[in-house]
Amino acid sequence: MIYKVKARVIDETIGEFYCKLADGTVAKQRPDGEEIVASMKRAVLTGPGVAEWYEMCFCPTPLHHERHTQYDFYFTDMTTEPAKGYSEIQGESLWSYMASKAEAARAHASDSEQSSAPTR
Repeated sequence: MIYKVKARVIDETIGEFYCKLADGTVAKQRPDGEEIVASMKRAVLTGPGVAEWYEMCFCPTPLHHERHTQYDFYFTDMTTEPAKGYSEIQGESLWSYMASKAEAARAHASDSEQSSAPTR
């Protein structure tokens, strides 16, 4: 079944999620990893900190496995509603947003490492 999903992004962890999506870690998750990656590539930000997307799931409780293994670490206030199919949702790319958060986290970590390095 296809669901329309809406959730609040956890800014502190969303960059980490992007790294796991981009490096193939999530795609290897069975049985739903490839669908999670595809869904996140379709997802958009529809308001400040609010993401929406469509996702196929066959769990008796919608997105049960996906939430337990991935989504609950990166999103809050998640809601699902059955959909007749995939539709376009207007908004900014969540994928690009996550990538920018991952890059900012890497830059911050690099700055922290350099500032803690001993001087001679």
